[in-house]
Amino acid sequence: MVRDVRILNTGSLLELQRRLRAAGGENIRSSMQRRIRRAAEPLRDDLQDTMRGLDIRAPGRSGRPGGRSPTTRPLRSTIADAVRISVRTGASPGATVWVDKGRLPADLQRMPDVINTGRIRHPVFNNRSRWVTQWAQPPWWDSTVRRHQSRMEQEVARILDDVRRRLE
Repeated sequence: MVRDVRILNTGSLLELQRRLRAAGGENIRSSMQRRIRRAAEPLRDDLQDTMRGLDIRAPGRSGRPGGRSPTTRPLRSTIADAVRISVRTGASPGATVWVDKGRLPADLQRMPDVINTGRIRHPVFNNRSRWVTQWAQPPWWDSTVRRHQSRMEQEVARILDDVRRRLE
């Protein structure tokens, strides 16, 4: 599984960061950060939408609805809300899109990885003597990232070209 998505062109970004510092271009730097974040936002939004709409089924139970969840937190929405973007400048500049496991309850911290495999095995209503296997459309994270990767790389390259032109 792709744990996080990093939009990096380390050589170009590092060189631009040095030139920005030398030029004192704080306005240009904040503009670049904002534009890189904007380039990553459609991926984050699509990852969240994909998780919220993910079909998770138990075989042979397609016609019968399950009961109410014994917890107050909906699984898909809780995971979707933990998808984050980080834009950095400095030693390793770039953007990262990831699932912030610190925002998930302790019992759900492995769940984004488990759901990405497509097979979810868990006890029925916390009864450890009775287990069920459910299936999700794998891989929710990887396939969504692949759909956005080329667009994001092109957008970041365009942003870097714009910043270079402004510095010249």
